Amino acid sequence: MEWMIEQFDDKIIPYFYNEDLWISLGMGLIKIIAILVVAALIVRIAKIAIRNIFKVRAKGPLQMTERREATLVKLLENILTYVVYFIVIIMILETMDIEIRALLAGAGILGLAVGFGAQNLVRDVITGFFIIFEDQFSVGDFVRIGQFEGVVEEIGLRTTKIKNFTGELHILPNGSIIEVTNFSIHNSVAIVDVSIAYEGDIVKAERVLEELLEELPNKYEDMITTPELLGVQSLGASEVVLRVVSEVQPMRHFHIARMLRKEIKNRLDEYGIEIPFPRLVMYSRQDENSQKSSGNIQERG
Repeated sequence: MEWMIEQFDDKIIPYFYNEDLWISLGMGLIKIIAILVVAALIVRIAKIAIRNIFKVRAKGPLQMTERREATLVKLLENILTYVVYFIVIIMILETMDIEIRALLAGAGILGLAVGFGAQNLVRDVITGFFIIFEDQFSVGDFVRIGQFEGVVEEIGLRTTKIKNFTGELHILPNGSIIEVTNFSIHNSVAIVDVSIAYEGDIVKAERVLEELLEELPNKYEDMITTPELLGVQSLGASEVVLRVVSEVQPMRHFHIARMLRKEIKNRLDEYGIEIPFPRLVMYSRQDENSQKSSGNIQERG
């Protein structure tokens, strides 16, 4: 026991009092902090440069859609971040006097072994590449993928992030994306059914609606063309149903449909055209029996 204490006092304690050791550790720590700070600055400056390049390119002869531009900007920023911080890790290891070549050689052999079990990762990357290359959907598009529906927040080589209207963020591996419904590529159509009472004047109602529809494109910029009154869509139990359709900007059909209903309701009220409401007819069996009884008495008399 005493021998161990002597060894500790003679060798280990002087080691901690070695000035060269603490100087080298301090210099190494300063280098690591400097590497991280410079890497963060490079990433920030490079991201700004990427965005400015796309802004300048937008004014050139080769035009690109805003959807595809936003997707490529996000993708390039992610790739840049991965590359820079991979280099940072190597530089930090070199600062710590770790042999990089031997480490990379061992990592290559290990990577080859892991690669056989990383088929899902490879599939995700390949699928992500084709999603971007074929422009299946872009950042900002409203899509439905399987049971998930929402706005595309980010497209990476491995995952896609979708945010629905209630705020949940769904992160999907690209390899799991089999079918995609993109609502943002083509114009949408707003469909509104208008009910008119059977007692109302259908011809007058159609004339009033057509006059209203001619005015609406000047009021709502989302409308591509003048809304169209198709005519009588169906005959209900207590109403005649007229259908109005309007071609609008992608994913603006919900908003325009609400505005159409409001405008149509107000205009019909101005002209006194009644929108039907549920009606209930009461049938009293007792009244019928009493009428039959009085009829029989009159016949006997």
